[in-house]
Amino acid sequence: MNSPSKLPISHDSFIPLRSERIEALNIRVEHFEHRDTGAIHYHFATDNPENVFLVALRTVPEDSRGVAHILEHTALCGSERYPVRDPFFMMLRRSLNTFMNAFTSSDWTAYPFASQNRKDFRNLLDVYLDAVFFSKLDPLDFAQEGHRVEFAEPNDTDSDLVYKGVVYNEMKGAMSSVPSRLWQTLCHHLFPTSTYHYNSGGEPENIPELSYEQLQEFYQSHYHPSNATFMTFGDIPAAEHQAVFHDQALRQFPRLEKRIVVNPEKRYSEPKRVVEEYAFDEEGSSEGHTHIVVGWLLGESAELKDLLEAQLLSSVLMENSASPLQQVLETTELGTAPSPLCGLEDSLRELVFCCGIEGSNPEHEEELETLVLGVIGDIAKNGIPREQLEAVLHQLELHQREISGDGMPFGLNLILQALGPAAHYADPIPSMDLEPVIAQLREQIQDPEYIRGLAQKLLLDNPHRLTLVMTPNGTLSQKKRDEEQQRLADMKAGLDESEKAAIVDQAKALLKRQAQEDDPEILPKVTLQDVPGTLPKLSYDEVTLGNLPFTLYEQGTNGLVYQQLSCAIPDLSSDELSLLPHLTGMTAELGLGAADYLETQHRQSSSVGSISLFTSMRGSIEDEQVAQASLVLSSKALARKSHDQAALMRDTLLEVRFDELPRIRELVAQQRARREQSITGQGHSLAMLAACAGMSPLAMLHHELSGMQGIATLRQLDDSLADPNKLEAFANQLKQLNEKLRDASWEALIVAEPGRTASLAQEAAKVWETLPTHSGAPLRLPMLRESRRECWVANSQVSFCAKAYATVPSGHADAAALTVLSGYLRNGFLHRAIREQGGAYGGGASHDASIAAFRFYSYRDPRIEGTLSDFDDSIEWMASGDHNGSGLEEAILGVISTIDKPGSPAGEAKQDFHNRRFGRNHDQRMVFRQRILEVTLEDLKRVAAEYLVPENASIAVVTGSANRDESASYLESLSMSFKEL
Repeated sequence: MNSPSKLPISHDSFIPLRSERIEALNIRVEHFEHRDTGAIHYHFATDNPENVFLVALRTVPEDSRGVAHILEHTALCGSERYPVRDPFFMMLRRSLNTFMNAFTSSDWTAYPFASQNRKDFRNLLDVYLDAVFFSKLDPLDFAQEGHRVEFAEPNDTDSDLVYKGVVYNEMKGAMSSVPSRLWQTLCHHLFPTSTYHYNSGGEPENIPELSYEQLQEFYQSHYHPSNATFMTFGDIPAAEHQAVFHDQALRQFPRLEKRIVVNPEKRYSEPKRVVEEYAFDEEGSSEGHTHIVVGWLLGESAELKDLLEAQLLSSVLMENSASPLQQVLETTELGTAPSPLCGLEDSLRELVFCCGIEGSNPEHEEELETLVLGVIGDIAKNGIPREQLEAVLHQLELHQREISGDGMPFGLNLILQALGPAAHYADPIPSMDLEPVIAQLREQIQDPEYIRGLAQKLLLDNPHRLTLVMTPNGTLSQKKRDEEQQRLADMKAGLDESEKAAIVDQAKALLKRQAQEDDPEILPKVTLQDVPGTLPKLSYDEVTLGNLPFTLYEQGTNGLVYQQLSCAIPDLSSDELSLLPHLTGMTAELGLGAADYLETQHRQSSSVGSISLFTSMRGSIEDEQVAQASLVLSSKALARKSHDQAALMRDTLLEVRFDELPRIRELVAQQRARREQSITGQGHSLAMLAACAGMSPLAMLHHELSGMQGIATLRQLDDSLADPNKLEAFANQLKQLNEKLRDASWEALIVAEPGRTASLAQEAAKVWETLPTHSGAPLRLPMLRESRRECWVANSQVSFCAKAYATVPSGHADAAALTVLSGYLRNGFLHRAIREQGGAYGGGASHDASIAAFRFYSYRDPRIEGTLSDFDDSIEWMASGDHNGSGLEEAILGVISTIDKPGSPAGEAKQDFHNRRFGRNHDQRMVFRQRILEVTLEDLKRVAAEYLVPENASIAVVTGSANRDESASYLESLSMSFKEL
């Protein structure tokens, strides 16, 4: 629980307000206010050497022109002390950061970074403070990052006008996502008067309305220390941070009395219903593609009581498939799957709870609404079993204790958790220490009336409810394109010669600015001399208990136990391999033994925090044609639940049921929906999988199981399972594969607090003594190395391009140079050509040694031909360009930063275990790391010439039908095959 203590030590320019210890997180939260400006500083004091910084500004847009989003981009394009045009991306290359980014939320903008190196941290802090508070906001950067018009042929005033801009294209891609469009439309109607009525990222049709003067005005009024919240995490003392904040920025500002707030929404007096359309660009009928969502506006997210009650009720209704509302949404015949919007959204000032279905038709609106209200009404009348409520609180407690940090630094996760309340002038500390609140809730749920009352008060008696029907329109995209072209044609018709010349001049000026070579030494940097000499080496114990080998890691897991059972995947047929993702995705979603899946879901939520079955596959470090593959059952639990955890894992391996045919049918439909929705967010990864599919047998398997081919196959499977006979046959195939896989030679991994692993292993060994210990022939895949060229057509307004080249695995001496080459090409050529000049949201290159492939890629890209040409031009630039040692050092630093990036304590142990199983032990990783540090410019030129031969390229594009049609002749000239989902 919270432990108040004496006031923290601060810099003279800051007033210390309080200090509280949160035992469950092993941190001390210190709260300060800057004397002159009123800027707030929260410091999360801990002994963690990965220090994190974030400064957030409240940004409350009043339209959908994307001013906050475009400002986030433009602010990072040069400042007073660092007047280079691209300090953010230049610092990415001159740093050992473990995280660097910027975020635009609905009502705040944040600039975070993290580093384990104190010199690097200070360098980044200087650059970030200057970027935020002293930004240059060059009009040309606004044109590049936000929007501009150019002639299609930049110097030809007779050619058509076109819109360009990084954010413009980013939001075109983002709004191609149906879930994003659905959420934006829901907020538009659920919040008729507040800032959430608008799209803070910007609507593509509104972004061109934003003027440079409006951007400047928004900057002056919002990017001020009086509107700022600073947050830091790590072992650097708060006073040390504050000295820099004050000296580098805050002392130059007077206090502003203006208080930027999000006003509470004016509440509906009665529920509303709205029908809107979304762009449907797929081939075939739009029948069965309607989304129906019911949403409520609840209490304040910064009020802990409101938040926890809403979380409790949301979890009761939708925690898992056994939860009453989730169950009916998964099983109703009104739609094919629950809506991607289901659940509680707590990032806004006021909480939003929503639920619904996809794959429906408009006439089901009233029936779906009646179904939803009926489930909630039943809870309001009859309540819910106490053990289910206890399971919900168990999940809250586990989430509170877990030390994350495998995707994003743990400290940044904590900071973002606290930022919501802080942005709304509320105390963030109570929301971070849930133990007292969970204890209070545990008392309240003893009263059966408590949960009934919540259902009645928060939902049934709440008139601020919206039922949204989003129907597909196959002509909407074309209509918007026609409207855009007409706007541009009208604009051009109204231009006089001087205005046309001004557009040409701006394009020339921007191209000149993008091509200019800034002096990088203006910026601070770390060098190779700052790189640590070695990687940390984790210690572990190996024991055999009964017939089961155990590997034990003692890590600071804050009271959680992580357990895994793994085995080598045996040799499988191609049909069996195609079933693998279905088996792994379903195993934890089906019943066990005599218990059906609903009872099993209850058991899971009361026993563990999560349980999942997955495959881990890599190519051999010496030969990419040799695939290594493991099947892994993984779970995490509170220490007091470790016996239940082990028993659940045993039963999940040995007793999973495949006779629940309706459930299997639902799961396939849900998986299809999730995979289809992922395309606009993961299009670059899908394009790379397609381009690399011919590089190795494992690369082909990834494409067939996880790539565009996998999505296409999943669609066909889902459609076929409408036939009961095919559904039964599919279930039998899964059962047979499961029996083949479980009859393997298993081994165990346990990660837990120091002093606990030995007893946990003894306990688990007794539970797992019935596991099989057989071993058979390992997975063998046929050798493959061929060129492939594919264009996949999906529901997207933008494109994702990829080119791939066959290379070498990680054990080869050239793998290090190829890895550094990817960063060198990105930094020196691709970023400028694809993002700045081409207007894509992102682009670059990477080397995947596991499949021995070098990949170029672009993300949310308005171009196809130009980008594919840029990939080739970067290779020519490498061969003939003027290269220097500083660019090489930056590329090496980028690779080392990735290699050295820390994970969570449990995540690092699990990664170490599996790395060693795949031949990537500490010594091998150190050899590769040393090779990275020794790469020369001559090495880069040599491997580029040897491996990146343009005529040998494999190519893949993921795009929409309109872009496909526009580029059809060019793609045909590349011998591309066209594939529809």
